[in-house]
Amino acid sequence: LRIATPLIYHNDIPDAEINSRPNLKKLVNGESRLTPPLTVTRQISTANAAALKVTIYSKSEKSKYEIYRRVLVKKLKTGIKVWTTRDKILKSDCRILNRNIKLVTSPITIGDHASSLESDVSQWLISDPGNKFCAVDKPYHKSQTKEPAMAVCIDDATIFGHFNLIGQNVEN
Repeated sequence: LRIATPLIYHNDIPDAEINSRPNLKKLVNGESRLTPPLTVTRQISTANAAALKVTIYSKSEKSKYEIYRRVLVKKLKTGIKVWTTRDKILKSDCRILNRNIKLVTSPITIGDHASSLESDVSQWLISDPGNKFCAVDKPYHKSQTKEPAMAVCIDDATIFGHFNLIGQNVEN
């Protein structure tokens, strides 16, 4: 099932009510479509002269997808290096050629400061290869399949370069 279109046989909602709600009007007229697995992608850019291209990826809890493996790796079309806490179930994933999930080893060094997974609450990833840096709101745990999740990805070589240096050591 790629596209699900709701079908309304009968409604008794007044026309004034339907006309005041555009989404309801589309639904009643059969114009609304839902595309499983209930993921959404939005692109925006900053307004200043050196605009940053920002892409927001999200998924609903109903999708049952892992935000890292089933959404981000597919949308970014590349492998990723992930820095976040992890459970004992999910490991590095190298099953798909050029679409690997590699876990950054702890500790990391930022400038002259060392940080570990236990003391750092940040959750980010970088594309491998590529220029994308993403901040993710869910850790790399199996429970992410049951929760809504989102990632904000920035396509910028400078930002990527800093995080690529930080995340250069990955688990085998």
